[in-house]
Amino acid sequence: MAKSSLSRRQKQEEAPSTGDGLTVIQGKEMDTHPQDFDRVIHERTRLGIVSTLAANPSLTFSELKTALKSSDGNLSVHARKLEEAGYIASTKSFVGRVPRTTYRLTPAGRRALHKYLDHMEALIRAMRER
Repeated sequence: MAKSSLSRRQKQEEAPSTGDGLTVIQGKEMDTHPQDFDRVIHERTRLGIVSTLAANPSLTFSELKTALKSSDGNLSVHARKLEEAGYIASTKSFVGRVPRTTYRLTPAGRRALHKYLDHMEALIRAMRER
C-alpha cells in the first residue's frame, strides 16, 4: 500500500504545469489557482463556524460550541481568527449578569465562503474528469 501511495505522489509531482499556477490534468487545465485557496476558511473548525453561520442569521457562542462539538478554547481561537479576517462579527451583551457573545457572518465572510466552495467544486470537477 505504501508503494501505491508513493507512486501516486510521484505522479502528482510530475503533473505538468502551465507556468501560471494552473495544473494540467489529462490535457485539461484546472481553473483554480493555488493562491486563490483561502487557508483561513479551510481549517475544519473555521469552515464549520462559517458554514453554520451561513445557514443561520446569528448564533451565540454556546450554540456554535454545541453545533460544532468544540471546546471553549478551540472555538474562541478560531472565531477570533475569522473575526480578524473580517469574515464574522461578534456582539457582546449581557443576559442578566451572564455575558453572551453572538456571532454573525459578514458579507465578506459570505463572499469568501462562496469563493472557497467554488474553488473546491472546481477541484472536484477536475479530479472526476480525470
